[in-house]
Amino acid sequence: MQNSKTDGEEGEGGPNIQGDGIPKETSPFINSDVGKSQHYDGKNMALFEEEMDTSPMVSSLLSTLANYSNLPTGSKEHEEAENNEEATRATKQPVKAPQLGTLMGVYLPCIQNIFGVILFLRMTWMVGIGGVLGSFIIVFMCCSTTMLTAISMSAIATNGVVPAGGSYYMISRSLGPEFGGAVGICFYLGTTFAGAMYILGCIEILLIYIVPQAAIFKLEGLEGVEAELALLNNMRVYGTIVLSLMALVVFVGVKYVNKLALVFLACVILSILAVYAGVINTIIEPPLFPVCLLGNRTLLSKSYDVCAKLIEIDNETITTKLWLSFCDSDALNATCDEYFTNNNVTEIQGIPGVTSGILSENLFSNYLVKGMMLEKKDILSEQNPDSSTTNSGRYVLADITSFFTLLVGIYFPSVTGIMAGSNRSGDLKDAQKSIPIGTIAAITTTSTVYMSCVVLFGACIEGVVLRDKFGEGVNGNLVIGTLAWPSPWVIVFGSFFSTCGAGLQSLTGAPRLLQAISRDGIIPFLRVFGHGKANGEPTWALLLTASICEIGILIASLDSVAPILSMFFLMCYMFVNLACALQTLLRTPNWRPRFKFYHWTLSFLGMSLCLSLMFMCSWYYAIVAMGIATCIYKYIEFCGAEKEWGDGIRGISLSAARFALMRLEEGPPHTKNWRPQLLVLVSLDSEQNVEHPRLLSLTNQLKAGKGLTIVGTSVQGTFLDNYTEAQRADQAVRKLMETEKVKGFSQVVVSSSLRDGTSTWFRLGDSEVLNTTQ
Repeated sequence: MQNSKTDGEEGEGGPNIQGDGIPKETSPFINSDVGKSQHYDGKNMALFEEEMDTSPMVSSLLSTLANYSNLPTGSKEHEEAENNEEATRATKQPVKAPQLGTLMGVYLPCIQNIFGVILFLRMTWMVGIGGVLGSFIIVFMCCSTTMLTAISMSAIATNGVVPAGGSYYMISRSLGPEFGGAVGICFYLGTTFAGAMYILGCIEILLIYIVPQAAIFKLEGLEGVEAELALLNNMRVYGTIVLSLMALVVFVGVKYVNKLALVFLACVILSILAVYAGVINTIIEPPLFPVCLLGNRTLLSKSYDVCAKLIEIDNETITTKLWLSFCDSDALNATCDEYFTNNNVTEIQGIPGVTSGILSENLFSNYLVKGMMLEKKDILSEQNPDSSTTNSGRYVLADITSFFTLLVGIYFPSVTGIMAGSNRSGDLKDAQKSIPIGTIAAITTTSTVYMSCVVLFGACIEGVVLRDKFGEGVNGNLVIGTLAWPSPWVIVFGSFFSTCGAGLQSLTGAPRLLQAISRDGIIPFLRVFGHGKANGEPTWALLLTASICEIGILIASLDSVAPILSMFFLMCYMFVNLACALQTLLRTPNWRPRFKFYHWTLSFLGMSLCLSLMFMCSWYYAIVAMGIATCIYKYIEFCGAEKEWGDGIRGISLSAARFALMRLEEGPPHTKNWRPQLLVLVSLDSEQNVEHPRLLSLTNQLKAGKGLTIVGTSVQGTFLDNYTEAQRADQAVRKLMETEKVKGFSQVVVSSSLRDGTSTWFRLGDSEVLNTTQ
């Protein structure tokens, strides 16, 4: 028994390896050192292993929750290095093994990034405008796009470790630096504008639902365009203040963002649970939530104190505040608005509950034009078609013109955030397993919540309340908050803190993405943003991010900013799908992802959905986003990328060229298709310049600019001693070919004598001509 135990120990970690003789994989990381290899010996050989099998489940869960962070790879290390008194020796300390599992490292960060401001502020409005069917189609389409993208991303992420940079790193290493730089900038801009959207959502919750009296530009007494302008100005002022404070927090140190990460996550989860609890509560006891209508028009809550024209007190009929809103005096014989006189005031239940059957009324769309009144369809009203509408400021009005594609653009940001797990692959214990499982599970969870919310909102809430974006007809309450249990304030404060946290995370992640792009050096004018503080914090990148984010703040409308960031995220997702499809179709040698549940058809479908959604959301924003990506691509191509990671597009060119050459071999060339193939040998002077440059002019004339030319020359000596001269000669020949507009290839041969060089060229030249002719 002792011997068998010793053998087992040696077989597990000793030098005498038994079995098939193949060395086992001691570490899941490439280029791992000895210490790390020893740490992983015997711990990653199982096909499946629960994360908490090795330690008590409750204590392990509590400790990991206490250390939960939603920031990208490297953020905590930067902060620890800054707080360390011996920061100069921090890099010499042994690297700690990654400890994050699927739950803490991928699933929860993705959940926190996907659930956001749109769910709390625009989801009910979208259901009311687009109807349950239309909204369900939008949610299903957007969630399908992210699911297909997650499948492609999982394949790319499990093909190797993805460090800081996330999607930029994956695309640049798959499609080359040109595409990587272009899409990386788009992803950076999307993340930056996402920060602006979260800040605007935070301010909207603060000024409309928490402390309306804090508005600098007072809304009291203003109507129409003036009220809208005052609200936008408040958003700009407070948004700029909040952006400055958040940028200051990120600049001082990400440790404060880390400490609040668990709080922000708890706010998101508790808010969603409160909504489901409220839905269940409507079955037992629907909340008393009255809405006042005049005829079939929804009245502003500030227009009345009692939902009635007249009330009786001590057998005396008294007019109400509503009467004064439509009449010229409080007398019973006063002159009143015609519509007010001809229609009765009714009070309906705003949240009738799941069992009320209101779902059938909210099933179909009800798109509105800006300035239209919110009307209940099944209530008749008497209106003179020839009379003009007066006192429109007493009704709830649509603030924007709505249509299907607008809803798509506003909703799509709520399904972004699927890259949170891949961005943190350096912190994961087993990235090959955690990224696919955690990301797909998070998308499945959030998609289920979104789709169920569409149905439940339509089944619980009255249509005029759903279409009331800012809750103006329900005493200024947040519509989704009125459904929540036990109190609307759970949603109000939960959504407020979650939007604050999401804004901080965007301002933390976007500068690091820009820093990763800058340090790669593929975009020369961005190199300055690769520098930062002593611990690596991207100071200059943070300054640029805050400046771009301020542009979104100045736009001031959540509905206008959302489609902008939708474009950039959709473009990024489109190229992730393209990268996976190309790698699969070209069968590149280094394409060996451990995630096997992918196919090029799924990637192509995801890419097509992304492109369709871009033009569906906003065709002009889509053109602008593509224009930005094209300019960055051509700029990198013009400057010449210093780094080359392999280009999938070049692989397509190689495959196309091979296909064309194989087709040419099928039969002899016809006279119509014949093109001259010329071999030109030129001589060089002592300065490695071509002695007879006009020879290439003659060559170009002989073949009338058609066909293929091979220009060669010879440098005497050995390759090691004459490498510099050979390079200079090659540059001179290429420049001359470009000047004389000669299409073909150039090659410099280093040989011991001119005769040997010429002989070599005749052999190589015949071979090249033969290949191109075939």
